[in-house]
Amino acid sequence: MSNDEIFAAAYREHYWAVSRYVARRLDGRTSEVEEVVAEVFTVAWRRRTDLPATPLPWLYGVARNCLANAVRGYGRRRRLVDRMGNDDAAHGRHIVDSPDAETPGAWVHEALARLSPADQEVLRLTVWEELGVEELAVALGCGSRAASMRLHRARRRLRAEIDRTCPATVSKERSHG
Repeated sequence: MSNDEIFAAAYREHYWAVSRYVARRLDGRTSEVEEVVAEVFTVAWRRRTDLPATPLPWLYGVARNCLANAVRGYGRRRRLVDRMGNDDAAHGRHIVDSPDAETPGAWVHEALARLSPADQEVLRLTVWEELGVEELAVALGCGSRAASMRLHRARRRLRAEIDRTCPATVSKERSHG
């Protein structure tokens, strides 16, 4: 059997076992489970020449690593929400979550989603990927002054979106501060 056939057989035979393994660790969060399982089998495809005769334990090891990456990604997203919210606290403005928001911090994601893709990328690179201005400049392919200006403008536009989304809360807090 070729490496491709061995991979295909491992996929058919172990897909559901790997899915259950991941689902149990992610409390059944379906969209995340599917992403992690897809990553597991992507790694397995890339390393199909390394698949052992009994691939399931090896696949569990790959799944464990992919889960760790997913958990780190979740932590980065939570830190983004915290940082965006803490930025307000640092400036004396306290915006509470909208009462109609489904999840805490949803207003940040909603405001971010209304920005241009370029502004979203600048903010994500600095907050999620924790890049400084110099690193941001490299990622964007521009000078550090331009990167700094793009970041400043993106933050200003995000602030405007947040103010527009939660005007009563923001104006009430500003009048007290």
